[in-house]
Amino acid sequence: MFTPHITVACVVHAEGKLLVVEERVDGKVTWNQPAGHLEAEESLIAAMERELVEETGLALSPEHLLGVHQWTANDGTPFIRFLFCCEIEKCLDTAPQDNDIDCCHWLSAAQIMESSQLRSPLVAESIKLWQSGNRFPLTALHWFEQ
Repeated sequence: MFTPHITVACVVHAEGKLLVVEERVDGKVTWNQPAGHLEAEESLIAAMERELVEETGLALSPEHLLGVHQWTANDGTPFIRFLFCCEIEKCLDTAPQDNDIDCCHWLSAAQIMESSQLRSPLVAESIKLWQSGNRFPLTALHWFEQ
């Protein structure tokens, strides 16, 4: 049975810069959008809000869905990643709560795209989706509870 990892990620934009989190993966410094796994009994939007707080210290709500990526990592792990975006006025100070996150950076899209430190190809693909200008309403996602 196909059992992909369901993840959420968010492109956060302010003052011409994008927010990335810095973390170490196998001892190597990597950059990623604020992102993480969907937990049981959690909506996709709630997962994104939780991950933003945990990884950046920012209590933000996503404004739009940018798209969904289906990807298989080099180790064979399949992922389905729901990508959101937040547009805020100013680059805010960050305070990561998650011990896995070393710090956060506000960088230009070009700085991120040219980096050799991206955690996965999805980081650059997410910026390309954000730059495309396509936005989907959050109402496209439905949380069903009985």
